[in-house]
Amino acid sequence: MNVISLGVGVQSSAIALMAMKGEIQPPPDLIVFSDPGWETKATYQYARWLKRTLETGGMKVIYTNNGNIKNDLLKAAKWGTRVASLPFFTLSKEGDTGIVMRQCTSEYKINGVRKAIKQYRGFKTSRGFADKEIKLWMGISTDEIQRVKPSQERWIENIYPLIDKGMSRMDCMSWLERNGYPVPPKSSCIGCPFHSDRTWLEMKRHDPESWKDAVEVDKAIRKMPKIKGQVFLHRSCKPLDQVELNENQLEFDFDGFGNECEGFCGV
Repeated sequence: MNVISLGVGVQSSAIALMAMKGEIQPPPDLIVFSDPGWETKATYQYARWLKRTLETGGMKVIYTNNGNIKNDLLKAAKWGTRVASLPFFTLSKEGDTGIVMRQCTSEYKINGVRKAIKQYRGFKTSRGFADKEIKLWMGISTDEIQRVKPSQERWIENIYPLIDKGMSRMDCMSWLERNGYPVPPKSSCIGCPFHSDRTWLEMKRHDPESWKDAVEVDKAIRKMPKIKGQVFLHRSCKPLDQVELNENQLEFDFDGFGNECEGFCGV
């Protein structure tokens, strides 16, 4: 069974559309997007268009979720409930800084895709699958070869169509444009701590609704359960709305986890 893990970014969207046009074989049995619940409006708008386009082209598409990152963070901050942590930046009483181990990728993306595959096959666990029965297509391109890794599940084999075709992220963008498809906006959660200063600045200038969202969550998470010290979304360990972003507005546009959140955020 061939399954595309769709992150609704440039690379995985290109894979899905190439598969629809028969340029990648065999045809996928299923395309799954696990929605973390905290993408930008532009990403969700593109996701709706992509789903309609793929389904019109005969593809089986499932948009699912394994929770809502923003809502879960706010609940944890208020009530002390358990939440899968983002790679928060921390500041101790002594002034030492650190970073929290990332759990959000597995919880909201990877586990969401796996759950959807099990439900599609009518299984509650992975016991019903044979070894490497699921060929999971991942949207990793040649310019991020370091992200190629084998699956940690015996029933899943990770497949990298773009690596096999020798395609970079720019190649994917060119393919989309040549075929008359819109290029998706950059895909990542609104409050991802791995955003570069340039990304934060562009959000503040051009997407005030998302910026307000991120600032709200940043203020709420200062004290989080089981995390020592104060918690921040920005690497400076300052409140997001107090960070001087103009200082780095000309920096190279590179976020800490790579170009896209294609279902695995750089793991």
